[in-house]
Formats: sequence, C-alpha cells, structure tokens
Amino acid sequence: MSTPSSQPTGEEHREVLFREDGGSWWVVLIGPVLVLAVILLEAFTGDGHVHWAVLIIFGLIVTGFSAVQVVAARRHVSVELTDTHLRQGTKTIALTDIRAIYPENRGSDAEKWESAPALGELSGVPRRRHGIGLRFDDGKLAQAWARDVDTFRRELSEAHLAAQIAARQQTGETKRKKRSDRGSGPAPATDTAPEDDTAPEDDTGRDANHADDPGKGQSS
Repeated sequence: MSTPSSQPTGEEHREVLFREDGGSWWVVLIGPVLVLAVILLEAFTGDGHVHWAVLIIFGLIVTGFSAVQVVAARRHVSVELTDTHLRQGTKTIALTDIRAIYPENRGSDAEKWESAPALGELSGVPRRRHGIGLRFDDGKLAQAWARDVDTFRRELSEAHLAAQIAARQQTGETKRKKRSDRGSGPAPATDTAPEDDTAPEDDTGRDANHADDPGKGQSS
C-alpha cells in the first residue's frame, strides 16, 4: 500500500512518494479474538465452565508471537521512497547513486538483474514482493522490491529522474561558481612610474619651456 505524505527528516522536509509498512498491527488482534470466541463458546455451550487460565495463557502466547512478527516485518520488509532516498528494510540509499533502472522483464528468458541480491539485509526478495532491477555507479546490480511493484516502479523512476536532473544542475552551478571565483581575483600590480610634472631642461641648464623665447634670459 502506497501512501503519499510528507515526513520531516533532520532539518529538511522530504516528501514521501511511496511507502509500504511491511506489516499491519491488526494481526495482533488475532489472539484476543480467538480467546474471546472460545470463552463465548464455552460459556453458552456444555456445562458453562470456562477454562480461564488456559485461555489467558493461550491468548498471551498468540498475541506475543503476532506482535514479534509485525515488529520484524515493519523493520525488515518495509519500503519508503522519498524525493532523495530509498529505504528498503534497514538499508537506505541515495537516488543519485542509482545509474539505471531496468524495465520489467516481459520475455521468457531471465535477465541478469533478476539474480542480483535484494536491497536490505534479507538474502532475497521477500515473499509476496516483486523485484526491480537497479544498476549503481560502481556497476553492481541489485533488486529493489515492493508488494505494489507497478506503483513503486513508476514513483521510483520519476523520483530518480528528478534527482539526477537536480544533481546535474547543482554540479553546473558549482563549476560556474568556481570559474567566477577564479575570474574575480585581485587585479595584478603594474610597474608604472609616477608622472613628472617638472619640465625637462636643455643642455644649457635653462628651462626648456623658455628656450624659444628670446626675451627671456636677457637683461634689460
């Protein structure tokens, strides 16, 4: 069962696109319901004697066993897909680590990814679940899995594409920023001599500005 919602993780809010809890708590009610049925049966049939001790012990055993199964299923067989990560059981991977998602095998021959290990800590794809082939950046193959595999495949493919686009955009922005930082460094120093406002002198030591004026330098 997939339930789109929003879930906070750390300081950011990640959108949950797909979720399967792995187990439902209503299973725990099997024990109490069975005990109640036997109590009613004994109370209204036969001699009316109810075996309270036996039924209570039986109910506790069945309820405890059911609770353990539900806890294990919710821990190891649960699925959660957000816009950035995929969690299968207790294993979480980033969507940007996925290189390719293989299409469904509709042929008669088995694909290579169908023999790949399942994501998570289980040895294979859990019962009543179906696998989706994945290839990672290091070339390794694995199987993601879910009960509602068609919905899961669609949501996973769309989320993976969006994550890849966002990663490429972020990489491009980082490169542009580095180029901008290199181009905006301090201007290089230049060896320019200060301008000399003093007029040069001619060979006679007189001011060159007055060299062409015959009236200058003569006594009246």
